[in-house]
Amino acid sequence: QVQLVESGGGLVQTGGSLRLSCAASGVIFNYYVMGWFRQAPGKEREFVASISRNGVETYYADFVRGRFAISRDNAKNTVYLQANNLKPEDTAVYYCNAGARSNFQTLAEVPGGYWGQGTQVTVSS
Repeated sequence: QVQLVESGGGLVQTGGSLRLSCAASGVIFNYYVMGWFRQAPGKEREFVASISRNGVETYYADFVRGRFAISRDNAKNTVYLQANNLKPEDTAVYYCNAGARSNFQTLAEVPGGYWGQGTQVTVSS
């Protein structure tokens, strides 16, 4: 059974940083394209970033490019999201996503079949 468990969220001030982690179990991790999505109150879930199976290629939403960085450690079955220069509009629940049939770009439009429970990120002004 596939399980994705996020951690690392919290409350930070504008301009601060957080490092989110997503630990996967029950999968052959390097078979999966991984991504991060977020959902703010009253809004639809939106794509944030994705990474290829070998970790070489990454893809970002325009609103985080240059501020966030996605990475993965296949030996630890973990994907990370380093979020820098956070803004109040980054406040949301951040979800980890895994897709076995996706590529790292199409995950943005067609999320994979597995989701974590989410971790709350709150940025105060």
